Amino acid sequence: MEGNKDESEHCISIAQKCINEGDRAKALKFLYKAEKLYPSQRAKDLIELLEKLSDSTGDPKNNSSRGRSSSFESSENRARSTSARRRGSSKGSELRLDYTEEQVEAVQRVKKCKDFYEILGVPKDVGDSEIKKQYRKLALQFHPDKNKAPGATEAFKAIGNAFAVLSDPEKRKQYDAFGSSDNKSYRRTPCHRNAGYYEYTRGFESDISAEELFNMFFGGGFAPGMAANSYTRRTQRRFPTRENHASRQEANYSVMMQMLPIIFLVVLSVLTSFFIADPTYSLSKSLKYPYEKRTSNLRVPYYVKENFASDYQGSVQRLEAQVEDEYIATLRGSCFKEKNYRESMIWRARNFRDRVLEEKAKALKTPSCDALNELYNSEKVW
Repeated sequence: MEGNKDESEHCISIAQKCINEGDRAKALKFLYKAEKLYPSQRAKDLIELLEKLSDSTGDPKNNSSRGRSSSFESSENRARSTSARRRGSSKGSELRLDYTEEQVEAVQRVKKCKDFYEILGVPKDVGDSEIKKQYRKLALQFHPDKNKAPGATEAFKAIGNAFAVLSDPEKRKQYDAFGSSDNKSYRRTPCHRNAGYYEYTRGFESDISAEELFNMFFGGGFAPGMAANSYTRRTQRRFPTRENHASRQEANYSVMMQMLPIIFLVVLSVLTSFFIADPTYSLSKSLKYPYEKRTSNLRVPYYVKENFASDYQGSVQRLEAQVEDEYIATLRGSCFKEKNYRESMIWRARNFRDRVLEEKAKALKTPSCDALNELYNSEKVW
Protein backbone atom coordinates (compact mmCIF):
# COMPACT_ATOMS: atom_id res chain seq x y z
CA MET A 1 0.00 0.00 0.00
CA GLU A 2 2.85 2.35 0.83
CA GLY A 3 4.27 1.87 -2.66
CA ASN A 4 1.09 3.41 -4.21
CA LYS A 5 1.45 6.69 -2.33
CA ASP A 6 3.37 8.47 -5.10
CA GLU A 7 0.84 7.44 -7.77
CA SER A 8 -1.99 8.56 -5.49
CA GLU A 9 -0.39 11.98 -5.09
CA HIS A 10 0.13 12.13 -8.86
CA CYS A 11 -3.59 11.43 -9.44
CA ILE A 12 -4.49 14.19 -6.96
CA SER A 13 -2.24 16.65 -8.81
CA ILE A 14 -3.94 15.76 -12.12
CA ALA A 15 -7.33 16.20 -10.44
CA GLN A 16 -6.34 19.67 -9.26
CA LYS A 17 -5.38 20.61 -12.82
CA CYS A 18 -8.79 19.40 -14.00
CA ILE A 19 -10.46 21.51 -11.32
CA ASN A 20 -8.61 24.59 -12.52
CA GLU A 21 -9.71 23.80 -16.08
CA GLY A 22 -13.33 23.39 -14.94
CA ASP A 23 -13.58 19.64 -15.69
CA ARG A 24 -15.03 18.40 -12.40
CA ALA A 25 -16.10 14.99 -13.70
CA LYS A 26 -12.58 14.13 -14.79
CA ALA A 27 -11.22 15.50 -11.50
CA LEU A 28 -13.56 13.23 -9.53
CA LYS A 29 -12.46 10.27 -11.63
CA PHE A 30 -8.80 10.80 -10.70
CA LEU A 31 -9.65 11.54 -7.07
CA TYR A 32 -11.56 8.24 -6.80
CA LYS A 33 -8.55 6.49 -8.30
CA ALA A 34 -6.19 8.23 -5.86
CA GLU A 35 -8.42 7.22 -2.93
CA LYS A 36 -8.38 3.61 -4.14
CA LEU A 37 -4.58 3.54 -4.56
CA TYR A 38 -3.73 5.19 -1.24
CA PRO A 39 -6.50 6.63 0.97
CA SER A 40 -5.72 10.13 2.22
CA GLN A 41 -7.59 12.95 3.94
CA ARG A 42 -6.62 15.33 1.14
CA ALA A 43 -8.37 13.21 -1.49
CA LYS A 44 -11.43 12.75 0.74
CA ASP A 45 -11.77 16.51 1.28
CA LEU A 46 -11.54 17.23 -2.45
CA ILE A 47 -14.09 14.53 -3.30
CA GLU A 48 -16.52 15.85 -0.70
CA LEU A 49 -16.10 19.41 -1.93
CA LEU A 50 -16.57 18.50 -5.60
CA GLU A 51 -19.67 16.43 -4.84
CA LYS A 52 -21.17 19.33 -2.91
CA LEU A 53 -20.35 21.74 -5.74
CA SER A 54 -21.88 19.36 -8.29
CA ASP A 55 -25.09 19.16 -6.24
CA SER A 56 -25.26 22.91 -5.83
CA THR A 57 -24.77 23.75 -9.51
CA GLY A 58 -27.49 21.38 -10.70
CA ASP A 59 -25.73 18.70 -12.71
CA PRO A 60 -28.00 17.71 -15.64
CA LYS A 61 -27.43 13.99 -15.00
CA ASN A 62 -28.38 14.32 -11.39
CA ASN A 63 -31.43 16.48 -12.27
CA SER A 64 -32.78 13.94 -14.72
CA SER A 65 -32.44 11.09 -12.28
CA ARG A 66 -33.99 12.92 -9.39
CA GLY A 67 -37.04 14.21 -11.29
CA ARG A 68 -37.79 17.23 -9.11
CA SER A 69 -41.38 18.48 -9.65
CA SER A 70 -42.57 20.63 -6.82
CA SER A 71 -41.88 24.30 -6.32
CA PHE A 72 -41.00 23.50 -2.71
CA GLU A 73 -38.17 21.21 -3.86
CA SER A 74 -36.99 23.86 -6.33
CA SER A 75 -36.80 26.52 -3.67
CA GLU A 76 -35.03 24.08 -1.34
CA ASN A 77 -32.56 23.26 -4.08
CA ARG A 78 -31.91 26.94 -4.69
CA ALA A 79 -31.22 27.48 -0.99
CA ARG A 80 -28.91 24.49 -0.86
CA SER A 81 -27.19 25.68 -4.04
CA THR A 82 -26.61 29.11 -2.53
CA SER A 83 -25.08 27.66 0.67
CA ALA A 84 -22.91 25.30 -1.36
CA ARG A 85 -21.62 28.21 -3.44
CA ARG A 86 -20.69 30.00 -0.29
CA ARG A 87 -18.86 26.98 1.02
CA GLY A 88 -17.20 26.51 -2.32
CA SER A 89 -16.08 30.13 -2.43
CA SER A 90 -14.64 29.85 1.09
CA LYS A 91 -12.68 26.78 0.08
CA GLY A 92 -11.66 28.09 -3.29
CA SER A 93 -8.22 28.87 -2.07
CA GLU A 94 -7.69 25.21 -1.14
CA LEU A 95 -8.20 24.17 -4.75
CA ARG A 96 -5.50 26.42 -6.07
CA LEU A 97 -2.30 24.66 -6.95
CA ASP A 98 0.62 25.79 -4.81
CA TYR A 99 3.25 24.37 -7.14
CA THR A 100 4.21 24.79 -10.76
CA GLU A 101 4.48 22.42 -13.69
CA GLU A 102 8.26 22.98 -13.68
CA GLN A 103 8.46 21.75 -10.11
CA VAL A 104 6.54 18.59 -10.97
CA GLU A 105 8.85 17.93 -13.93
CA ALA A 106 11.92 18.51 -11.72
CA VAL A 107 10.66 15.96 -9.19
CA GLN A 108 10.00 13.43 -11.96
CA ARG A 109 13.54 13.99 -13.27
CA VAL A 110 15.07 13.14 -9.88
CA LYS A 111 12.90 10.02 -9.57
CA LYS A 112 14.12 8.75 -12.93
CA CYS A 113 17.82 9.22 -12.08
CA LYS A 114 19.91 6.05 -12.00
CA ASP A 115 22.77 7.11 -9.69
CA PHE A 116 23.81 9.80 -7.25
CA TYR A 117 25.83 11.70 -9.85
CA GLU A 118 22.77 11.97 -12.07
CA ILE A 119 20.64 13.12 -9.11
CA LEU A 120 23.02 16.01 -8.44
CA GLY A 121 23.54 16.58 -12.16
CA VAL A 122 27.35 16.33 -12.03
CA PRO A 123 29.92 14.18 -13.86
CA LYS A 124 31.72 11.35 -12.06
CA ASP A 125 35.06 13.20 -12.01
CA VAL A 126 33.53 16.26 -10.34
CA GLY A 127 35.35 17.98 -7.46
CA ASP A 128 34.10 18.66 -3.95
CA SER A 129 33.47 22.35 -4.58
CA GLU A 130 31.19 21.64 -7.55
CA ILE A 131 29.30 18.98 -5.54
CA LYS A 132 28.65 21.49 -2.75
CA LYS A 133 27.62 24.16 -5.23
CA GLN A 134 25.15 21.85 -6.98
CA TYR A 135 23.75 20.56 -3.68
CA ARG A 136 23.17 24.12 -2.47
CA LYS A 137 21.20 24.86 -5.64
CA LEU A 138 19.09 21.68 -5.60
CA ALA A 139 18.47 21.68 -1.84
CA LEU A 140 16.94 25.15 -2.01
CA GLN A 141 14.91 24.16 -5.07
CA PHE A 142 13.46 20.93 -3.62
CA HIS A 143 13.12 21.81 0.06
CA PRO A 144 9.58 20.83 1.13
CA ASP A 145 8.91 24.33 2.44
CA LYS A 146 9.46 25.75 -1.06
CA ASN A 147 8.45 22.88 -3.34
CA LYS A 148 4.95 21.49 -2.66
CA ALA A 149 4.84 19.23 -5.72
CA PRO A 150 3.97 15.54 -5.15
CA GLY A 151 7.13 13.56 -4.41
CA ALA A 152 9.21 16.65 -3.57
CA THR A 153 9.96 15.30 -0.10
CA GLU A 154 11.37 12.04 -1.49
CA ALA A 155 13.40 13.96 -4.07
CA PHE A 156 14.77 16.22 -1.33
CA LYS A 157 15.82 13.17 0.67
CA ALA A 158 17.45 11.62 -2.40
CA ILE A 159 19.44 14.81 -3.04
CA GLY A 160 20.58 14.94 0.59
CA ASN A 161 21.60 11.29 0.53
CA ALA A 162 23.50 11.75 -2.72
CA PHE A 163 25.41 14.71 -1.30
CA ALA A 164 26.16 12.87 1.98
CA VAL A 165 27.72 9.97 0.05
CA LEU A 166 29.58 11.88 -2.68
CA SER A 167 30.97 14.51 -0.30
CA ASP A 168 32.54 11.81 1.89
CA PRO A 169 35.74 10.47 0.22
CA GLU A 170 35.47 6.99 1.78
CA LYS A 171 31.76 6.54 1.01
CA ARG A 172 32.25 7.92 -2.51
CA LYS A 173 35.08 5.46 -3.09
CA GLN A 174 32.88 2.54 -2.01
CA TYR A 175 29.96 3.84 -4.08
CA ASP A 176 32.12 4.19 -7.20
CA ALA A 177 33.46 0.67 -6.67
CA PHE A 178 30.22 -1.18 -5.99
CA GLY A 179 27.38 1.11 -7.02
CA SER A 180 27.08 0.13 -10.67
CA SER A 181 27.15 -3.61 -9.95
CA ASP A 182 24.29 -3.35 -7.45
CA ASN A 183 21.94 -1.45 -9.73
CA LYS A 184 19.66 -4.40 -10.37
CA SER A 185 19.66 -5.57 -6.79
CA TYR A 186 18.20 -2.35 -5.44
CA ARG A 187 15.44 -1.58 -7.83
CA ARG A 188 11.89 -1.77 -6.51
CA THR A 189 10.16 -5.07 -7.03
CA PRO A 190 7.35 -5.35 -9.60
CA CYS A 191 4.73 -5.67 -6.83
CA HIS A 192 4.89 -1.89 -6.29
CA ARG A 193 2.98 0.40 -8.59
CA ASN A 194 5.95 2.71 -8.98
CA ALA A 195 8.24 -0.06 -10.16
CA GLY A 196 11.24 1.10 -12.14
CA TYR A 197 11.93 4.12 -9.91
CA TYR A 198 15.52 4.13 -8.74
CA GLU A 199 15.99 3.17 -5.09
CA TYR A 200 17.69 6.29 -3.80
CA THR A 201 19.74 4.70 -1.04
CA ARG A 202 21.14 1.89 -3.16
CA GLY A 203 22.78 0.31 -0.18
CA PHE A 204 24.23 3.61 0.99
CA GLU A 205 22.54 5.70 3.67
CA SER A 206 23.80 8.94 5.17
CA ASP A 207 24.45 9.16 8.91
CA ILE A 208 22.05 12.11 9.30
CA SER A 209 18.69 12.95 7.76
CA ALA A 210 18.28 15.17 4.72
CA GLU A 211 16.74 17.94 6.85
CA GLU A 212 19.60 17.82 9.37
CA LEU A 213 22.12 17.91 6.53
CA PHE A 214 20.31 20.90 5.04
CA ASN A 215 20.35 22.76 8.36
CA MET A 216 24.05 22.04 8.86
CA PHE A 217 24.93 23.13 5.32
CA PHE A 218 22.91 26.35 5.42
CA GLY A 219 23.58 27.22 9.04
CA GLY A 220 20.09 26.61 10.37
CA GLY A 221 17.97 26.54 7.21
CA PHE A 222 14.60 28.24 7.19
CA ALA A 223 13.09 30.12 10.08
CA PRO A 224 11.62 28.12 12.99
CA GLY A 225 8.10 26.92 12.27
CA MET A 226 8.47 26.68 8.51
CA ALA A 227 9.72 23.11 8.64
CA ALA A 228 7.08 21.94 11.05
CA ASN A 229 6.16 18.97 8.89
CA SER A 230 7.76 15.66 9.66
CA TYR A 231 10.37 15.69 6.94
CA THR A 232 13.16 14.62 9.27
CA ARG A 233 11.84 11.11 9.72
CA ARG A 234 14.55 8.83 8.48
CA THR A 235 14.25 5.46 6.79
CA GLN A 236 15.52 2.79 9.14
CA ARG A 237 15.97 0.09 6.51
CA ARG A 238 19.50 -0.71 5.48
CA PHE A 239 20.57 -3.05 2.72
CA PRO A 240 23.30 -5.66 3.35
CA THR A 241 25.71 -4.93 0.51
CA ARG A 242 29.08 -6.39 -0.29
CA GLU A 243 30.88 -3.13 0.49
CA ASN A 244 29.29 -3.07 3.97
CA HIS A 245 30.50 -6.64 4.56
CA ALA A 246 34.00 -5.70 3.39
CA SER A 247 33.97 -2.66 5.67
CA ARG A 248 33.01 -4.79 8.66
CA GLN A 249 35.80 -7.25 7.91
CA GLU A 250 38.28 -4.40 7.58
CA ALA A 251 37.08 -2.90 10.87
CA ASN A 252 37.43 -6.25 12.65
CA TYR A 253 40.93 -6.67 11.28
CA SER A 254 41.86 -3.16 12.41
CA VAL A 255 40.56 -3.87 15.94
CA MET A 256 42.58 -7.08 16.09
CA MET A 257 45.74 -5.25 15.02
CA GLN A 258 45.18 -2.65 17.73
CA MET A 259 44.64 -5.34 20.37
CA LEU A 260 47.78 -7.32 19.50
CA PRO A 261 50.22 -5.13 21.52
CA ILE A 262 47.97 -5.36 24.60
CA ILE A 263 47.65 -9.13 24.26
CA PHE A 264 51.44 -9.40 23.83
CA LEU A 265 52.08 -7.38 27.02
CA VAL A 266 49.62 -9.49 29.03
CA VAL A 267 51.19 -12.75 27.84
CA LEU A 268 54.70 -11.37 28.48
CA SER A 269 53.81 -10.32 32.04
CA VAL A 270 52.32 -13.76 32.77
CA LEU A 271 55.36 -15.57 31.40
CA THR A 272 57.74 -13.26 33.25
CA SER A 273 56.05 -13.97 36.57
CA PHE A 274 57.08 -17.61 36.26
CA PHE A 275 60.79 -16.76 35.92
CA ILE A 276 61.14 -13.90 38.43
CA ALA A 277 61.67 -15.05 42.01
CA ASP A 278 59.99 -13.35 44.96
CA PRO A 279 62.08 -10.89 47.04
CA THR A 280 63.97 -12.48 49.93
CA TYR A 281 62.50 -10.10 52.49
CA SER A 282 59.93 -7.34 53.00
CA LEU A 283 59.91 -4.29 55.27
CA SER A 284 56.19 -4.84 56.03
CA LYS A 285 54.54 -7.90 57.52
CA SER A 286 52.14 -9.92 55.34
CA LEU A 287 50.81 -13.43 54.87
CA LYS A 288 53.66 -14.17 52.52
CA TYR A 289 56.31 -12.69 54.87
CA PRO A 290 55.05 -13.51 58.40
CA TYR A 291 58.34 -13.96 60.35
CA GLU A 292 60.12 -10.92 61.83
CA LYS A 293 63.89 -10.48 61.97
CA ARG A 294 66.09 -7.52 62.92
CA THR A 295 69.41 -6.35 61.57
CA SER A 296 72.45 -6.66 63.84
CA ASN A 297 73.63 -3.04 63.41
CA LEU A 298 70.56 -0.73 63.47
CA ARG A 299 68.01 -3.23 64.76
CA VAL A 300 65.79 -2.54 61.75
CA PRO A 301 62.85 -4.97 61.57
CA TYR A 302 62.28 -6.95 58.36
CA TYR A 303 60.16 -9.96 57.49
CA VAL A 304 60.96 -13.22 55.71
CA LYS A 305 59.16 -16.33 54.48
CA GLU A 306 58.67 -19.49 56.50
CA ASN A 307 61.37 -21.39 54.60
CA PHE A 308 63.94 -18.54 54.74
CA ALA A 309 66.50 -20.48 56.76
CA SER A 310 66.54 -23.44 54.36
CA ASP A 311 66.17 -21.61 51.03
CA TYR A 312 68.46 -18.58 51.47
CA GLN A 313 72.08 -19.47 50.69
CA GLY A 314 73.60 -15.96 50.54
CA SER A 315 75.38 -13.79 53.08
CA VAL A 316 73.08 -12.70 55.91
CA GLN A 317 75.36 -9.71 56.69
CA ARG A 318 75.07 -8.45 53.11
CA LEU A 319 71.29 -8.97 53.22
CA GLU A 320 70.98 -6.97 56.45
CA ALA A 321 73.04 -4.14 54.96
CA GLN A 322 70.62 -4.08 52.01
CA VAL A 323 67.66 -4.01 54.43
CA GLU A 324 69.14 -1.04 56.33
CA ASP A 325 69.85 0.89 53.11
CA GLU A 326 66.28 0.40 51.93
CA TYR A 327 64.92 1.32 55.37
CA ILE A 328 66.93 4.58 55.50
CA ALA A 329 65.86 5.47 51.94
CA THR A 330 62.23 4.89 52.92
CA LEU A 331 62.63 7.13 56.00
CA ARG A 332 64.16 9.90 53.89
CA GLY A 333 61.24 9.83 51.46
CA SER A 334 58.68 9.87 54.26
CA CYS A 335 60.54 12.67 56.08
CA PHE A 336 60.50 14.82 52.94
CA LYS A 337 56.72 14.37 52.57
CA GLU A 338 56.09 15.18 56.25
CA LYS A 339 58.14 18.39 56.10
CA ASN A 340 56.53 19.45 52.85
CA TYR A 341 53.03 18.94 54.30
CA ARG A 342 53.87 20.92 57.45
CA GLU A 343 55.33 23.82 55.46
CA SER A 344 52.29 23.96 53.20
CA MET A 345 49.95 24.07 56.22
CA ILE A 346 52.01 26.88 57.80
CA TRP A 347 51.90 28.84 54.52
CA ARG A 348 48.14 28.37 54.27
CA ALA A 349 47.61 29.58 57.85
CA ARG A 350 49.72 32.67 57.21
CA ASN A 351 47.83 33.33 54.01
CA PHE A 352 44.54 33.34 55.98
CA ARG A 353 46.18 35.30 58.82
CA ASP A 354 45.10 32.63 61.28
CA ARG A 355 47.50 32.49 64.22
CA VAL A 356 45.80 29.49 65.82
CA LEU A 357 46.00 27.46 62.63
CA GLU A 358 49.64 28.49 62.19
CA GLU A 359 50.55 27.24 65.65
CA LYS A 360 48.81 23.94 64.97
CA ALA A 361 50.71 23.60 61.71
CA LYS A 362 54.04 24.25 63.41
CA ALA A 363 53.18 21.63 66.02
CA LEU A 364 52.67 18.89 63.42
CA LYS A 365 54.93 15.92 64.13
CA THR A 366 57.36 14.36 61.65
CA PRO A 367 57.96 10.83 62.96
CA SER A 368 60.02 9.71 59.97
CA CYS A 369 62.34 12.66 60.37
CA ASP A 370 62.66 11.94 64.10
CA ALA A 371 63.52 8.30 63.43
CA LEU A 372 66.08 9.32 60.81
CA ASN A 373 67.71 11.84 63.15
CA GLU A 374 67.84 9.20 65.85
CA LEU A 375 69.71 6.87 63.51
CA TYR A 376 72.18 9.59 62.56
CA ASN A 377 72.74 10.53 66.21
CA SER A 378 73.54 6.93 67.08
CA GLU A 379 76.66 7.23 64.91
CA LYS A 380 75.87 3.85 63.41
CA VAL A 381 74.97 5.34 60.04
CA TRP A 382 77.80 6.59 57.86
